[in-house]
Amino acid sequence: MSQVDRILEQALLGERLSVEDTTALFESDQIEKIGHVANQLMLRRHPEPITTFVVGRNINYTNVCDVYCRFCAFYRPPGSAEGYVLPDETIFTKIRETMDVGGTEILMQGGTNPNLPFSYYTDLLRAIKQRFPDITMHSFSPAEIHKMKDVSDGLTLEQVVRALHEAGLDSLPGGGAEILDDRTRRKISKLKGSWTDWMDVMKTAHRIGMNTTATMVIGFGESMEERALHLHRVRDAQDECLANGYASKGFLAFIPWTFQPDNTNMKREKATPEEYLKTLAISRITLDNIDNFQSSWVTMGPEVGKLSLSYGCNDFGSTMIEENVVSAAGTTHKVNIGVILQLIRECGKIPAQRNTRYELLKVYNETDDVAQDFVMQN
Repeated sequence: MSQVDRILEQALLGERLSVEDTTALFESDQIEKIGHVANQLMLRRHPEPITTFVVGRNINYTNVCDVYCRFCAFYRPPGSAEGYVLPDETIFTKIRETMDVGGTEILMQGGTNPNLPFSYYTDLLRAIKQRFPDITMHSFSPAEIHKMKDVSDGLTLEQVVRALHEAGLDSLPGGGAEILDDRTRRKISKLKGSWTDWMDVMKTAHRIGMNTTATMVIGFGESMEERALHLHRVRDAQDECLANGYASKGFLAFIPWTFQPDNTNMKREKATPEEYLKTLAISRITLDNIDNFQSSWVTMGPEVGKLSLSYGCNDFGSTMIEENVVSAAGTTHKVNIGVILQLIRECGKIPAQRNTRYELLKVYNETDDVAQDFVMQN
């Protein structure tokens, strides 16, 4: 039996992969075999033929950033004539438009803007919740949270996260993880902080009862071992959350995607669709304590998004009514709800709208777009 076959058999038997096992899978070219096992493990958790998606909108409230990531085509440095902070009323209008089309989630992210006081964020969240109490604010990356701490006049990280949560922040997205290993992080974004800085924010959110997601971006020139370490560090943090009995369920989902080099200061070849699908499958196999895996159709395109549903994904992510960060890097795959329904059905799955907590809201019939309402569970 080959090493890869042994590792995959071990995974099917419910045994955990070591870092060495995960690294060996990344070094393997047996993509279809790895994908088949990932799909089997996905079906054990999600035996129903349903693929979910959330109707959400990205709002990039500012593009001013003092971290200067080499891989980002979106940010503008402080003082740039092209820098902006959206007026509150513009943000309210975008949220209202989202809710008008059945949207439930706002992923509000921007740069690490040193000119915004901490009160900007708490005041904005309160104003949003006052106007739109039913919207879920799934917003702010760990890098933004650390910037808020820096400008907060001495608050601890936990005090900052608690204040945001009390003001209306419901959950944290996993943006900014890139690769959770400092060798690569120092090369691509020296000012963004260590991998433990990112993880400290997530662990703090879990401790106070907030759910989060986790991500990984491949294609920066990282080693296969670094990719494996990333997955195991996420798995360890999830173990810690679940073992301590927090009100949070920890990482509700994991989302890998590929670095988009166009218009950035890093000139690299794009990772192939095959590399993405292999990474997705290995993630599902290694992260045995995370239920949901999102397809990254924004970066990979709808057709690869369809393939991802047989490589470990049970979720098609967000409708992404608006998205500027990835688009700034030359990737503009826009998919509306009708196309999402079509793509999911073409895979032999039943599409269903969910909320940020992965509770089903609507399941769509196979023959039409009439939705059946589901009672939301507390």
